[in-house]
Amino acid sequence: MKIVGVSGSKMGAKTRTAIDYTIKTLEEKYPDIDSVVIDLADYNVEFSDGRNYLEYEGDTRYVAQTIMEADAIIIGTPIFQASIPATLKNIFDLLPISAFREKVVSMIITAGSTKHYLIPEQQLKPILSYMKAQLVQTYVFIEEKDFQRKEIINDDVLFRIERLVEDTVVLTETYEKIREAKEAEYGF
Repeated sequence: MKIVGVSGSKMGAKTRTAIDYTIKTLEEKYPDIDSVVIDLADYNVEFSDGRNYLEYEGDTRYVAQTIMEADAIIIGTPIFQASIPATLKNIFDLLPISAFREKVVSMIITAGSTKHYLIPEQQLKPILSYMKAQLVQTYVFIEEKDFQRKEIINDDVLFRIERLVEDTVVLTETYEKIREAKEAEYGF
């Protein structure tokens, strides 16, 4: 199983901190799972122009191909101006419509206030559903007050991240078993 953690912004450190903690938790609890972090701040990703993701080169192709090869994706995103960052939306635009078919996607949201709590529900979940993702329904919402000096200081947030990791792995394993059972019906 391969799980990709995506830090979906070029700005700030809170989302990367949350994704790093999440992947660290994943690696500690499930050492046999292959995991990788893609921090969009570390890559020069071109704007989508409608080409197939395999026709891009360099960082753009690497990011898109790594996400497409994953069994599960943990998306971390800040909320800016009551919306997801353009860098994250661009990743969705680079990928095919059914990019997340048979993939589990979970979310970690960082925001300055509780006023942005519904942005994932109203913006991110519809995009992911349209792209055929199997969503982990609960997501982790982390506020500004939960961080101090690039560390998560709220134990409840740490617990919710651990639960998100567990839910992501269990759901991915469950969908894999369902796919295997369906394929076995064909008898080839």
